[in-house]
Amino acid sequence: MGYLDSAFDLSGTVAVVTGGGSGMGRASSEVLAEAGASVVVGDIDTSRADETVAAITAAGGTAKARRVDVSQKASVDALVDFAVAEFGRLDAMCNVAGVPHSAEVVDVTEEDLDRLIAINLKGTFFGCQAAMRVMVPQGSGSIVNVASSIIDLPFQGYSVYGMTKAAVTMLSRVLAAEGGPHGIRVNTLAPGSTDSAFIDRHRFNEAGEPDPERLERYLAAMRATSPLGLMGEPIDQAYLILYLVSPASRFATGNTFRANGGNARPW
Repeated sequence: MGYLDSAFDLSGTVAVVTGGGSGMGRASSEVLAEAGASVVVGDIDTSRADETVAAITAAGGTAKARRVDVSQKASVDALVDFAVAEFGRLDAMCNVAGVPHSAEVVDVTEEDLDRLIAINLKGTFFGCQAAMRVMVPQGSGSIVNVASSIIDLPFQGYSVYGMTKAAVTMLSRVLAAEGGPHGIRVNTLAPGSTDSAFIDRHRFNEAGEPDPERLERYLAAMRATSPLGLMGEPIDQAYLILYLVSPASRFATGNTFRANGGNARPW
């Protein structure tokens, strides 16, 4: 086995991916499985998680689906316990699950605030806690927390979303310091504009009908933020997650990695 083969080989490892039923989570689950990992696909939508598992097994990989509500600590603990019970260990915890939100600060409801904190921040925190309880006695592991490129620029209307993602970034840095002595690496992925379920609200008009023109206007605006003139796809983030949980990134921890097309200006 050559350098590249061994650097990205996940044979014999076990990965948990939250939000694995669609978008970046699904792409990541499929890529990690193709690299040899046994993957537990966690999602609040069990039908979507089952679809991801079906795609992985059809391609010759190993995967199991499990319902998880990341806003509930007990549910996240059960997801990790399931992975260990099924496969005997946990090598990669990918906290991908999250929800978008946009509103001016004065228009944010308390319900919106609580929901974003519960899913985007507490959900990631619970995932880190559950993983650390397994990885510390194991003496190894990699945790990837998904933030957003919104942490780099103050986008109007994205206060709560940006706030939760900035907090995730700091959580990763602190956890990297705590996990390092135990052989555990923790990094943050801060994706740029990616064509996934996160942009579904731009696919429809106010009446809930498909609106291709509205979607194209949004996609054009996103492409314009990149010097490459591109809109990201879930696979672009999945490849970076593969790097972060593989031996290739053995010297990377406490860092924030970006696949964002060089995004350098607000949306």
